[in-house]
Amino acid sequence: MPFLLSGEYKVTGRDSLVFLVDASKEMFIKEEDGKPSNFDMTMQVVRSVYTSKITSSYRDLVALVFYGTEQSKNPRNSFKHVYVYHDLDEPGAKRVQEVDELRGSKGAQLAAKTMGSGETSLGDALWCCANLYSDIKLRLSHKRLMIFTCRDDPHEGDSVKDRQGRTKASDLRDTGVIINLMHLMKPGGFDVSLYFRDIITPPEDESDLGLQLEPCAKLEDLQNRVRAKEKKKRVLNRLNLCLGEGINVAVGVYSTAVPARKPPPIKLYRETNEPVRSKTRVFHTQTGSLLLPSELKKAQVYGKKQIVMETDEVDSIKKFEDPGMFLIGFKPMEKLKLHHHVRPAVFLYPEEDDVKGSSCLFSALLKRCSERNMFALCRFTARRNYSPRFVALVPQEEESDEGKGQITPAGFNVIYLPFADDIRTLDAPQLPCASQEQVDKMKQIVTKLRFKYRSDAFENPAIQQHFRNLEALALDMVAPEDIEDLIMPKVDQIDTRLGPLVQEFKDLVYPANYNPETKPATTGNPEKKPKVELPEDELRAHVQNSTLGKLTVPVLKDACKKFGVRTTGTKKQELIDALIAQLSS
Repeated sequence: MPFLLSGEYKVTGRDSLVFLVDASKEMFIKEEDGKPSNFDMTMQVVRSVYTSKITSSYRDLVALVFYGTEQSKNPRNSFKHVYVYHDLDEPGAKRVQEVDELRGSKGAQLAAKTMGSGETSLGDALWCCANLYSDIKLRLSHKRLMIFTCRDDPHEGDSVKDRQGRTKASDLRDTGVIINLMHLMKPGGFDVSLYFRDIITPPEDESDLGLQLEPCAKLEDLQNRVRAKEKKKRVLNRLNLCLGEGINVAVGVYSTAVPARKPPPIKLYRETNEPVRSKTRVFHTQTGSLLLPSELKKAQVYGKKQIVMETDEVDSIKKFEDPGMFLIGFKPMEKLKLHHHVRPAVFLYPEEDDVKGSSCLFSALLKRCSERNMFALCRFTARRNYSPRFVALVPQEEESDEGKGQITPAGFNVIYLPFADDIRTLDAPQLPCASQEQVDKMKQIVTKLRFKYRSDAFENPAIQQHFRNLEALALDMVAPEDIEDLIMPKVDQIDTRLGPLVQEFKDLVYPANYNPETKPATTGNPEKKPKVELPEDELRAHVQNSTLGKLTVPVLKDACKKFGVRTTGTKKQELIDALIAQLSS
């Protein structure tokens, strides 16, 4: 069972990505059926990554380098036929505009005029990319280099250049640079084994080699492959899964889905447009003196008494145990119900570098749970000072597509289970039951409207519109690009699928001449919700039992007015404190 997530995602820092693009004449050849050239497809992918970096991780570093050019432009012009179009730096609006100029037929003309096509030396190009990395003084967490080409024998049999390229590629890999090949379609097919198999970083599992042997013929395939390689997989935390006394498996916890949000606005000083920073300070209410963190304590009211604690005491109360996961037992999958899913799940994966043999033991446990259709019940403490939770480890086997690309990795989905305090007993309202004929008709409607749902096929329209507007402002566009709201129901297609079923269902459920858009007639004034008045003895009982927090703010305000309690604020805790002070005296 292959594990394709590697232990490379450990170092904190910025991500870096270098696009090394072949600028030979073969890259500019257009297909007869009107498809874009390989060079044009590559520029569209580069632009897509640039804009994605700007919106999601603008502090990452990106570079664009062309090799096989006639002109030369690189630091100190040390390498011939290598053109550094963009140095390794943060992406910006200007860079996106410069990449746009290289797209289409006009872009091909500009590239021919600016760079041209000449001899090829992949060794010099890789050496130039190594210099780009060495000139960066920042800490880099990932160093990636993607080669885009449609030539499987770039040096045309020149053994000296072949040897130089292999040597330089080996040097780059030794420094932690991951080299990926994004090879494009060419007449006769692309033979990776001819030269580039010795250049690229070998896959961790031999079964993944098939993905690297297939060339990209479509823009969508190329974008998907680049997106899969350039996305970062950062571990949330690393801990031990304890299977018994002295048996520990090192695992990493990953988040498979993180909600995409609009970036928060940055406050600027109105005169200089420089970012401003906010600071919070605590002052004494009576003396006005500045209080240090060591002078602060925390308190909570319990049974009419204020319990005061030091910060260290609060931290010690929160701590249950060191971070880790402890196996309790196994349960059949039918014991896990849908309503047990109370928060987004995380993904568990072995970390072979931390404890040797973790992958082997983890794989055996995963295989056994899958065969027996069981899940593991564990006690999980994610971090220090986090409260422990019960979790279910649900096995997930690896799935691959036709091109041997991984769809879902092998591992355990960590399902957070509710406590007894989290489960509520609801009184279901008494509603009339549908007849069997109505149920059968609705089943037909549901069957007609079924479709295969994939979350990655639907983008958030609000976020997409937000970034389109920012892109239009940054690139001085006349108007932002239109977006397609993919979550908008396709009414015409739905009507075509259902046909007369909707009207037949209405005839079965609603009375004759029923119009849902007409408002029901109202007579007189609508009834107002009666105001809840709290008797004094009941209010004193709440004070005595410390249960005022169960009352709503309007009820507390009415109680303050009834008993003549004056308050300076309107927050719930302020009202509770005022009532306690008044009724306890």
